[in-house]
Amino acid sequence: MPGTVNQAGAAAFEVLTMGRVGVDLYPTEVGVPLEEVKRFGRYLGGSATNVAVAAARLGRRAAVITRTGDDPFGLFVHKALRGFSVDDRFVAGVPGLPTAVAFCEMFPPDDFPLWMYSGPHAPYFQILPDELDTAAISEAEIFWCTATGLSHEPSRTAHLAAWEARGRNKLSVLDLDYRAVMWESPAEARRNVHEALSAVNIAVGNLEEAAVAVGEDDPARAGRALLELGVELAVIKQGPRGVLAMTPSETVSVPTYHVEVVNGLGAGDAFGGAMCHGLLSGWPLEDTMRFSSAAGAIVASRLECSSAMPAVVEVLELMTGRPPHD
Repeated sequence: MPGTVNQAGAAAFEVLTMGRVGVDLYPTEVGVPLEEVKRFGRYLGGSATNVAVAAARLGRRAAVITRTGDDPFGLFVHKALRGFSVDDRFVAGVPGLPTAVAFCEMFPPDDFPLWMYSGPHAPYFQILPDELDTAAISEAEIFWCTATGLSHEPSRTAHLAAWEARGRNKLSVLDLDYRAVMWESPAEARRNVHEALSAVNIAVGNLEEAAVAVGEDDPARAGRALLELGVELAVIKQGPRGVLAMTPSETVSVPTYHVEVVNGLGAGDAFGGAMCHGLLSGWPLEDTMRFSSAAGAIVASRLECSSAMPAVVEVLELMTGRPPHD
């Protein structure tokens, strides 16, 4: 199967992510219960994978570290990644396990139940520490992981090994990405997230995820709590109420961009890829947050996730309110 882990000759990636990959089967009918849906579209999915796709769509050299099944859906993952210009050298098949599959229901504007047919034995939880290309991890300009990757072994140990190899010398991001079904309890998730926060310098998540991580449901208090745990930038996404970003010396609050929501599931990943683009561009914090918010809004207005990730000109069009050629 293509895409076995290559320990030699790794390029210096601008964005390297690590975590979930799978196949999203989304209904083509909005507002229809899953048991009544007749047709589905097939898309590349998984939060860490979507962030890599979003960054690549914005022109960044991106790759993802993950695992599939050694099956036809695994082949689809490789083909889709290459189609999105995401390097798949760190994507390998796990014999005996099927590629993860997820279904969703769509009840706009804010109800999108997600049914993940993988569980604790999903291939993406089978990343082994000794399979990691630590040189590529260390050299990447941004290394992006999700808290879900800490919920099961051997993935958890592999994440800790990756952070140890990388150190805090470059931009390392933890997406708080809390999914209750993956954890025994919120307390277990909080313990693991606290350990991870000592190894990264950026934390990003929505208000619910921040509350699980630090026990605060107020955006400003949650942001301060994350900073007190050692990160240099805390980003709290608040849905229609916008985004709050905090550093030890700066606080930025930006409103959301109003769109007709079709599917909100990929908006956070689009935000993440756009945030990587802004950080790599050296933009002021407010500009980065506005650009990221606009990218997320665009994906929320579309059916798909990975294939809905916008190009730079599309984001600028939404931000300026006019076509890019005007």
